[in-house]
Amino acid sequence: MTTHEFTLTFDITAVAAATDDCVEAPSRGCDDALVGIGRTGRIALRFSRVADSPWQAVTSALRDVRSALPGAALLEASPDFVGVTEVAVIVGRSRQNIRQLMLSCGPSAPPPVHEGQPSIWHLADVLAWLRDSKRYAIADDLIAMAKTNMQLNLAVAQRAADPSAQDVIAALV
Repeated sequence: MTTHEFTLTFDITAVAAATDDCVEAPSRGCDDALVGIGRTGRIALRFSRVADSPWQAVTSALRDVRSALPGAALLEASPDFVGVTEVAVIVGRSRQNIRQLMLSCGPSAPPPVHEGQPSIWHLADVLAWLRDSKRYAIADDLIAMAKTNMQLNLAVAQRAADPSAQDVIAALV
């Protein structure tokens, strides 16, 4: 068993409880999480969960939160969406080093989810590319956690998709 670290952020506006109660409720099944509130109607739980795999850790945490806070809706799982600075911190390099690496590799570098200021990538794509193409020493568990969170975030985004448009879009992309 390994300790897996990740953060789950929830919308709690549909939870029939006061914010203070929502902060206390996860402690009933999530004693391995630090609870934080910032924006009204949101709660974030930073887990250090022991499990056989990242998938087991995250899905058991989701079940525990849903049990403690019925009506809570997952907004984001992290680490997943990252900019150059976050990648640099995770792999222990300078921001300038990672930025130059991403720019100099052209199309072989993973495409961003959002290209702009700042550009945003899925962490799993960047870590796999750094490991496989650039021979960086990246732990398999870190990539597995990033892939797990990416799948959760894709599912969260899918909730907003118009089902009637999906067949047309799938044929075009």
